[in-house]
Amino acid sequence: MFKKISILAVIILVTACDMKKPLVIGHRGAMGHETENSLASIQKALDLGVDMIEIDVFQISSGEIVVFHDEMVDRLTNGPGKIEEYNIYDLKRLTLDGGHKIPMLQDVLKLIDNKVALNIELKGANTSDRVNFIMDYYVKEKNWSPENFIISSFNWDELRAMRKLNDEVAIAVLTEENPIDAIPIAKELNAVAINPYFKNLDLEVANEIRDAGFKIYTWTVNEPADIDAMKRISVDGIITNFPERVQ
Repeated sequence: MFKKISILAVIILVTACDMKKPLVIGHRGAMGHETENSLASIQKALDLGVDMIEIDVFQISSGEIVVFHDEMVDRLTNGPGKIEEYNIYDLKRLTLDGGHKIPMLQDVLKLIDNKVALNIELKGANTSDRVNFIMDYYVKEKNWSPENFIISSFNWDELRAMRKLNDEVAIAVLTEENPIDAIPIAKELNAVAINPYFKNLDLEVANEIRDAGFKIYTWTVNEPADIDAMKRISVDGIITNFPERVQ
């Protein structure tokens, strides 16, 4: 009897060890706890032990790359208008919810300090050139690991522009539609991953993406039942507002 129980215990242990643990990817930092894309949100994600942090970037009129999600600043700040039309002087006068300031990409890079990977979503137009320049500087001058950068976007033309500039950076193709439709562009870009909306993802679709040679980083998965469902189909990473729920 003891021998049978021991064998069963070993089988259970091996099975548990074989289950792939997805990367925990903090969405806009840890926006379930702090104002999205703020330095406080980035720090909270680090404190929660994430494997990767996802942020959004725009290029503003004075040329800087800033970390912000919306095209308009109205929802999250005390000011009006389009983020891309701001210069850095006027942008610094804006205050985010919670009393935070809109950070530049370099501010986030300094805070993360190569401790975890960073998924930079190219939200605005014409962001690829400057983002590539900043990444290159941090790799060469600040000892960032190249593999700690991954570029994603719903704007596939912007991903094409990034690939022309940089033939080595990891690219993830973001999609809100049928994830299978993203496979051709992922192949064209020599991408490492497809980032689908979790509600469009099941085991059959996940297997087709994997069979095509791509990892799966799914977004934005917050509810425990949905997180468990994504784990059951063995996604490679879960982008979430609440990183502690994926642990």
